[in-house]
Amino acid sequence: MAEYEWQRVARTIEEEIRSGRIPPGGALSGITRLAEAYGVADRTVRRALRDLRERGLIETLPHKGSYVVDVLPPAEGSGDGTAANA
Repeated sequence: MAEYEWQRVARTIEEEIRSGRIPPGGALSGITRLAEAYGVADRTVRRALRDLRERGLIETLPHKGSYVVDVLPPAEGSGDGTAANA
């Protein structure tokens, strides 16, 4: 199944966060700059950021921007080891 543009943007930003290119507490670029960088509409970036927020990777402060959380949740599909202990 093909992924939506917002999913591609969210996946790419998540990869940058998990690799450390955007460190914990680091600021993401603004919506307009992200839209230009990924060649998508502002609303596409907003949807990607909403997804990242819902998954606990970033937090957005009104009039200040979006920042990587200090402690990242486990990557989806990585598991937390509890099944092995069952």
